[in-house]
Amino acid sequence: MQFRTIIKILGQLVVLFSITMVPPAIVSLIYKDGGGVPFVLAFIFSVMIGLLAYYPNRREQGDLKAREGFLIVVLFWLVLGTFASLPLIFLQEPNLSLADAVFEAFSGLTTTGATVLTGIEYLPKSVLFYRQQLQWLGGMGIIVLAVAVLPMLGVGGMQLYRAETPGPVKDSKMTPRIADTAKHLWYIYVSLTIACTLAYWAAGMNWFDAICHSFSTVAIGGFSTYDASMGHFDSPLINFICVIFLIIAAVNFTLHYAAVSSRNLRVYIRDPEFKVFLFIQLALVIVCFTVLSSNNIYANGDETLDQALFQAVSIGTTAGFATDNFSAWPLFLPILLIFSSFIGGCAGSTGGGMKVVRVFLLYLQGIRELNRLVHPRAIYSIKLGRKALPDKVVEAVWGFFSAYALVFVIIMLALMGTGMDNITAFSATAACLNNLGPGLGDVASHYGAISDGAKWLLTIAMVFGRLEIFTLLVLFTPTFWRG
Repeated sequence: MQFRTIIKILGQLVVLFSITMVPPAIVSLIYKDGGGVPFVLAFIFSVMIGLLAYYPNRREQGDLKAREGFLIVVLFWLVLGTFASLPLIFLQEPNLSLADAVFEAFSGLTTTGATVLTGIEYLPKSVLFYRQQLQWLGGMGIIVLAVAVLPMLGVGGMQLYRAETPGPVKDSKMTPRIADTAKHLWYIYVSLTIACTLAYWAAGMNWFDAICHSFSTVAIGGFSTYDASMGHFDSPLINFICVIFLIIAAVNFTLHYAAVSSRNLRVYIRDPEFKVFLFIQLALVIVCFTVLSSNNIYANGDETLDQALFQAVSIGTTAGFATDNFSAWPLFLPILLIFSSFIGGCAGSTGGGMKVVRVFLLYLQGIRELNRLVHPRAIYSIKLGRKALPDKVVEAVWGFFSAYALVFVIIMLALMGTGMDNITAFSATAACLNNLGPGLGDVASHYGAISDGAKWLLTIAMVFGRLEIFTLLVLFTPTFWRG
């Protein structure tokens, strides 16, 4: 294991990450909110630590293997999440504890959207901007940005990309060179953000809110600049724009690239995961609308459809935006929506959860086993579209599902061990492991009231969810360190 090379790379990344402290400081100057000093201090501290890690190891040129790639990815998220918490620690108002600051920073960077803050609209504009910016950077996976930058620093990026990219089939690249792949992903990501900003502004948001909410929408994050989230604007048009961009962001970004490069929208229709994803979202909306209508929760059909569409897509894609307190709906719906977040978005998207393609493959495998019961000697293959998948892919999906369930149960039981009630423990674990955000019970609106121990556990759950379980679990195997 080439530890000195890894330390050098982490030093470079911390120095690069320190640049993200500059925009909030500029926002503080523009709005004169008095919140700029913590960001300047965090910038100086990050640069100093980054250079201390990089400079003594600057001549290390070892080739990265897959093992080093996994370790760098995990350390990358842990180290940058820690440095991201520095401005929040340095803040005078609100005065956050270490657990609160780390929880908020990791929630932003992993695009979970769970918050310990209340009275959000009264915070300095610089702090509001910083929270949204963290989600925007984390949404695409800052690793992908690093993959585009690292080749210029003399470090190959394929190992990092394989460890970070969501989904069961990680060897497919959009362009021959991985740096080009990362750049194209970011071109699409930035273009979507600009389009979302303009749409929000045209629908009535001011420029600050439009930019901030576009960051968390395209990242499928869920942070807002108001306690009431999207409900603050009370606008069906803004809700609809949010739904459209959440669906776009929850689709595999390689599909967007293929559609743009070939100028052919049939790429989407031919993709089986995309069709399953749309079917799931449509089914959730129909169920929510039917239950809300039959219980006369809202005054008329239009409002019912608006709420059903927004909350179903927001929770189903793991964004976690809110227009109303969905935990107050008939209990069947909140539980259904929490479970829908386990599916989440498509592989290669900014969504959380297990990803649609994995759940679809589990379904196909279940059908195959039923067919084998009827015809034991027949040979059945699992096809994704027209492509037959090798059994090792299906086995990997089963392994992932087992690990996901195991991690979920352990964290939920640990939370209950801290004194949390069962509904809160279940929903908080689901919300953080699926990178969703809002839960039920004591965490329906915010996480400020739970214990510090619970916050540390949920921070770990966020990292597990963002790194898709295996990338983090592999570090705990003896084989990894012996190999």
